[in-house]
Amino acid sequence: MNPVACLRLRASAATPPFPSRCRAAPQPPRSVSRLPPRASASTAGIYLHSFLSLSSRHEQIPPFSSPFHLLNIRQFVTEAKIKVPGPLPLAENAVESQQPPVSLAKSLASLAEESTLAAQRQRKPLSRMEQKRLAELRIKKRVKAQYLNGKFYDLMGKVVATADTLEDAYDIVRLNSNVDLASARDDVCFTALAEQLRSGEFDIAANAFKVTAKRRGGEHLVLPRLNLKVIQEAVRVVLEVVYRPQFSRISHGCRSGRGYHSALRFISNEIGVPDWCFTVPLYKEVDRNVVSKLISQIQEKIVDDYLVTFMHDMFDAEVVNLVFGGFPKGHGVPQEGVLAPILMNIYLDSFDHEVFRICMKHEGLCSEATNVADNQGSSLRLWFRSQLKDRDVNYEEQREGSPNIRLYACRYMDEIFVAVVGSRDVADNIKSEIVDYLRTSLYLNVDDGLYLMPVKKNSRGLQFAGTVVRVTSKESAALKSVHKLKQKVNLFACQKQEIWDAMNTRLGKKWLAYGLRRIKESEIKPLGLSTPLLDHIAQFRKEGMKTDHWFKTLLKVWMQDINAKNELHEEVLLSKYIAEPALPQELRDAFNNFQKQAKDYISSETAATKALVSSLKNTESINTCTDGTAIKIHAPLSYIQMCLNRYGVVNLEGFPRHVSALVLQDDELIVSWFSGIIHRWVRWFSEVDNFKELQLMLVESVRKSCIRTLSAKYRMYEKLTEKRFELDDYGIPMVEDFEAVMAQLESSSSLVSSDEALMYGISSSGLCVLTLSRVSVSALKFNCFVMGCQSSSPSMYIIHVKEKQRFPGWRTGFSSSIHGSLNGRRLGLCTQHVKNLYLGQISLQSVDFGVLIR
Repeated sequence: MNPVACLRLRASAATPPFPSRCRAAPQPPRSVSRLPPRASASTAGIYLHSFLSLSSRHEQIPPFSSPFHLLNIRQFVTEAKIKVPGPLPLAENAVESQQPPVSLAKSLASLAEESTLAAQRQRKPLSRMEQKRLAELRIKKRVKAQYLNGKFYDLMGKVVATADTLEDAYDIVRLNSNVDLASARDDVCFTALAEQLRSGEFDIAANAFKVTAKRRGGEHLVLPRLNLKVIQEAVRVVLEVVYRPQFSRISHGCRSGRGYHSALRFISNEIGVPDWCFTVPLYKEVDRNVVSKLISQIQEKIVDDYLVTFMHDMFDAEVVNLVFGGFPKGHGVPQEGVLAPILMNIYLDSFDHEVFRICMKHEGLCSEATNVADNQGSSLRLWFRSQLKDRDVNYEEQREGSPNIRLYACRYMDEIFVAVVGSRDVADNIKSEIVDYLRTSLYLNVDDGLYLMPVKKNSRGLQFAGTVVRVTSKESAALKSVHKLKQKVNLFACQKQEIWDAMNTRLGKKWLAYGLRRIKESEIKPLGLSTPLLDHIAQFRKEGMKTDHWFKTLLKVWMQDINAKNELHEEVLLSKYIAEPALPQELRDAFNNFQKQAKDYISSETAATKALVSSLKNTESINTCTDGTAIKIHAPLSYIQMCLNRYGVVNLEGFPRHVSALVLQDDELIVSWFSGIIHRWVRWFSEVDNFKELQLMLVESVRKSCIRTLSAKYRMYEKLTEKRFELDDYGIPMVEDFEAVMAQLESSSSLVSSDEALMYGISSSGLCVLTLSRVSVSALKFNCFVMGCQSSSPSMYIIHVKEKQRFPGWRTGFSSSIHGSLNGRRLGLCTQHVKNLYLGQISLQSVDFGVLIR
């Protein structure tokens, strides 16, 4: 049978594979896999060539071979790359002749659709925080649908207790834990959970666990399990949608565009130099008065009895953990919880409005006026103008004789900073009004030792949001030149002193080596190198004592004679008692004379600088009536140095050392731990005024400690370790590469990732210490303790709490206020989440500490 007959027989026996032309568009051709099993590409090419040759000779075409089918077959031949002998007939011309012409509008519309599809293909995948924002926007739409006549109705039943909202809240929990949404999920039935909420059968106590400190009489902490954590996350988003638009502009923390950095920028850029300032230390654990006041504020905007009952039940179960004071907020510690930040902002929102009332009273109406009508002219109008223009108003337009009073306030969660321009009496009145309102209206406790600090006479500054706020004088050009010359001389003298000490230490070490060699040579009698002194000393040597042991014994006796315990370290000992006495007296006198003249020059320049500063101040006060001062924000360098010593990065003298708690961990985790310190310092302190000093501490302490930790693990020299591990790739730079690494870190962080409303508790989470407890065994297998993660935990870790809770707390790069009940707790974490915890990409709030608690 010829190929044409074979093709006709197959066509008559088969059903037309394509639908009719009038019903739908032609379907794409079948793939090569649809051919018979033993049919090769050459056989299919012969069949197609025979079929198309029939159509070219105008013979009878099989029933399934319409022009559209010819076009599909041609497309099939092209896609399958089948070699057909001979040229193919132009069957496309017949198809194009039968198709109607396409209009210009349809062509442009198809072009727009193609460009949209191409843009979608090129669009980058959504980041972690962008996905979180989309989930919150979906919940926000459901909340907005319940708005009517200025209030929100039935949010618990119509929004929170729905499967869609709970699933979105679960995705938010997983995104906070840095878990891919496409990975395996927990076995949570959101429909059943929503039904339990609507029917009131959800048991809060059964979905929470208590962690108690190991010591007797220790505090306890109640934390939520996964189901309750999801519900709290949904309630948080609902409350933020309702209340966040009405928060005052002096409120910072857990808000988009108003976080930690915006609070510090407000203090340093917008306040100027006030006369008086003070911080308000709050401390209060939630009681019935605070809960009733908070619930009444919630009911002003939300009409939902079931939500109010659910909030009361959570407070009774102690699972909300709303505490004023006690520990710094926003640091991602587990005791802060999910709902505490938004509830704190809601509760203190009335205080923010009270500050505006006090501001209008003292600035607009003036507190010295006995009658409001006596002083309600231009001062009140200027006050309203200053509020509308963000306080950018020319106060020279005020009426002569009216007091120039200004009030500034900034609140970061429960830390309050107040600055006053005016007399001391006005500042005392403002302070007393603020304290009275907090005590009487909000039932909060205020420390009695509240100090009203004169700004220009106090160089120590105030502690606020983990930093130091102090007033510094602006240096003139002449003053800068004097300081620069003095620093150059001091640096030159220090460099010569370092070289002198290094050479003396080298001589001392050579002396030790020479002494050991001489003792060993004296034991070899054929050499005849023994001396009467060595023979006399050898009489005190015990029998059987080896040479090295005997030499160490002699060194101990010598060190006791010179009282070596009073010296700092062995290098000073070798330089002072061995090398320097052996040097020529003229050389020692010349070096000491040089150092003395350098110190005398620096001290004389310091006295001249003080005189110059006083003269410049007098000149500026006469000419410009200003003292050239400004508010500066400084990182707490001394406290950071203490924390580096507490966590084992440096010793008591400030020299870097290896961190013994990290030696057993993987190389990547060790480097990530040190890299996490640098990332936090860059993220927190990049805008402070003493960042250069912190940068030097970073390179001198953190980088060298990382190298020494890896060297201690592999017992290698530090130079070999530095060559083996490219620390610059992990964000641990040298001094000359610091600016490039910092620019790379800033470019990698987008606006969404720096939004504190999305990153609250994560961006400010401190570094903790985890020690390796044991490697995973087959008998006991756990999944990762991070909520939403289904990966297996290869190792168990123990968390160590190095600092007690204190308020206010400093920002040091480490977790400063982990609850004491979590000290020594075992955690099962996957490698990825240990790295995320070290780098500050997740916080301890994402860890489920109740996995091992039954």
